[in-house]
Amino acid sequence: MLKTAASLIVLAASVCSIAHADNWAHWRGPTGNGSATDANPPTEWSSTKNVKWKKDIPGRGSSSPVIWGNQVFVTTAVPVAGKSSGGLPTLEFKLLCFNRSDGESLWQQTAIVAKPHESTHSTNGFASASPCTDGEHVYAHFGSRGLYCYTMTGEFRWKHDDFGKMETRNSFGEGSSPTLADNKIIVPWDHQGRSAIYALDKVTGKTLWKTPRDEPTCWATPLVVENAGQKQVVMNGQKSARSYDLESGKELWRCGGQTERPIASPVAEKGVVFVGSGHKGSFMGAFRLTGHGDIQGTENVVWAIDRDTPDIASPLLSSGRIYFHKGKSGQLSCVDATTGKPHYMGSRIPGLESIYASPVAGGGHVYLTARSGTTVVIKDADKLNIVATNSVDETVDATPALVENEIFLRGENHLFCIAAGK
Repeated sequence: MLKTAASLIVLAASVCSIAHADNWAHWRGPTGNGSATDANPPTEWSSTKNVKWKKDIPGRGSSSPVIWGNQVFVTTAVPVAGKSSGGLPTLEFKLLCFNRSDGESLWQQTAIVAKPHESTHSTNGFASASPCTDGEHVYAHFGSRGLYCYTMTGEFRWKHDDFGKMETRNSFGEGSSPTLADNKIIVPWDHQGRSAIYALDKVTGKTLWKTPRDEPTCWATPLVVENAGQKQVVMNGQKSARSYDLESGKELWRCGGQTERPIASPVAEKGVVFVGSGHKGSFMGAFRLTGHGDIQGTENVVWAIDRDTPDIASPLLSSGRIYFHKGKSGQLSCVDATTGKPHYMGSRIPGLESIYASPVAGGGHVYLTARSGTTVVIKDADKLNIVATNSVDETVDATPALVENEIFLRGENHLFCIAAGK
């Protein structure tokens, strides 16, 4: 339920006053690469040590928190009492907003109450897509249930709920997150039916363009990059990694080589984008953004790797290095982004086993989080140097968010704000 009008006026004023502060507005952070260059978060914590606050999260979800100013947003799917016996549950699909300072609830909205048409993987829920925000609106994507837009004070603006019913591979569930760019919000829609990628007007929710994709289920999230004044939407895919013109949706280039049911999202810098996958095979390629058409086997493929590449967790690009897990294991590789030459490959790290969360970087460190709730902190460096091993004592599938001197970690049951000296 919304706070009082007076509280919301204060909140709106605070949003305007800190609009230029550091934010983590998308699940892969301010750069889209998983890094926060101005952040300096702590390296040590536990379920109680250095915990600034800890709040219960109702229901279930593996979406990551996003932060703008003094607001923290997270999505969840909450079973409706008395309507979950037998078959799939009826769920309240919710967007929650917390006060960054103390974790108190600012507002929450139920986007829709619905019973999913399809089951999901045992480790996946029905709120896996992360929200995103531009500081004026916040967007919550619940896949087949639709995309919902709210103001920063929780007022409903629009919904786009006619994408259809997604049919995922093996009924593993949905999970791709939308991406904001200029006046558009990009929504991927790869599944076992008719796949496409959409650009919606972020103010009205109207479709600006829709480009069909010859792709089966993919759980990746698009990355928007710029080359020579032209913005491109880069998307992973089982058949090909592809790039589209942001303005028109026209396909610009593509390159084959990816593996089955890709999940990892791209990262990019200096006119090169890096796309990989690691299920039933291994492939990561570095592609120049200047290519046109099919670039496989051309000079626009800068380098490629065929071992130890990531499956569920996306790669991290920080300080000219790309970090990635082997498959969904805790084994870590680090390569030079320019050449693809390894600093180390498939290194085992004590405390890390099954990995869903993507690595993130800030303050000269890289944060690696396992499903067990253990986060291993290493130096952001060419050599593997373990700094600390921490745990919040509950399952963590969501990618952490780093803002200034804080870490926001969404566990199975709680949302944690971690800060040194707390």
